[in-house]
Amino acid sequence: MKIMDMLRGGKRTETRADDASRNALASGAGGNSNAGAYVDAKSAESISTVYACVQALSESTACLPLHVYQRTAGGDRERADGHWLSRVLDRPNDWQTGMEFRESQTAAMLLHGNAYARKETNGSGEVVALHPMHPNRVTIVRLDNGRYRYDYTDDHGKVLRLLQGEVLHLRDRTEPGSIVGKSRIAIARETIGLSLSLRQHGSAVFGRGARPASIISNEGSRDWTTEELNSIRDRLESYASPANAGKTLLLNKHMKYQTVGLSNEDAEWLTAMQFSVTEVCRIFRVPPTLVAELTHATFSNITELGLQFARFSLQRWLTCWEEAIAHQLLGTVSRGRYYAEHSLEGLLRAQPKERSEFYASGIGAGWLDVAEVRKLENLPARDVT
Repeated sequence: MKIMDMLRGGKRTETRADDASRNALASGAGGNSNAGAYVDAKSAESISTVYACVQALSESTACLPLHVYQRTAGGDRERADGHWLSRVLDRPNDWQTGMEFRESQTAAMLLHGNAYARKETNGSGEVVALHPMHPNRVTIVRLDNGRYRYDYTDDHGKVLRLLQGEVLHLRDRTEPGSIVGKSRIAIARETIGLSLSLRQHGSAVFGRGARPASIISNEGSRDWTTEELNSIRDRLESYASPANAGKTLLLNKHMKYQTVGLSNEDAEWLTAMQFSVTEVCRIFRVPPTLVAELTHATFSNITELGLQFARFSLQRWLTCWEEAIAHQLLGTVSRGRYYAEHSLEGLLRAQPKERSEFYASGIGAGWLDVAEVRKLENLPARDVT
């Protein structure tokens, strides 16, 4: 056995077919890998490591508090919980909470490269709702004026044409001159395809292979009757009971007991499966420890790996949300006064001893006071009267 042998446009609406094909390619339309497996977002997510990486990033992004702030005249800031933006981020539509909406949209970016939501506005131009649209049903067309149109096909096959300002579009990295995010699944199709082929191979081998845990061979000249063989089998199977664990096994004359271990091919398959876990983690830039791959985890480095996840893996998606909110939901004037920002303190918080030393040095140097420390630690304000 050889285990290792085993990714929308144009200038005018007239070029719609070209636009559609490029959009489909960039957003992760399915295709066959060289390993023979069909790879698209759905099949890729069936791989446990892909699912775990997507969940680690989307869940963490969605669960972090996202607050709207107002810049004050003195250069400081204050929470603006009563602003319409805060309300729509907390409850974007009638069937999703803010956490559910951000989780699903972040997952769409990770799997398809793009996430779309139709903006519903009131008479004042304020966004009152955000309605998610499946990436596979959206085609982006570049218009003569240089702006873009989003064509969305609904559940009934009807095409809804939306202007650029009517859609919240979040995306992964784009090619120069394009606004369509590139799907990581499509870019890494061969890596994902290999993981799928390895899994299919293992399922086939273990599903069809007759592989007992042990073998008893008859090395004598006598043939055993069916009754004698059944008696021997029943006696051997009784040793699977916990009560008989560790007891001495007595065999009849000329009988040889032999355990069946992993073959070299099985060991090679397991090594390849382990390697595929690391490869998928590289695609999403997620530390393997976050997907329960603890081969290289130690007591001293696992905390640092968690901090690296917040600083280097998660930051890209948090910034994507914050900048999209600023430039696609807020107008030019409002953008100068209001902004949305995630609260990362919980993820970046150090151990109690380190926090205590940090606060003590800040209070001692005069740039931090006890009230600010209590606020950072989510403690109630202390009554000094």
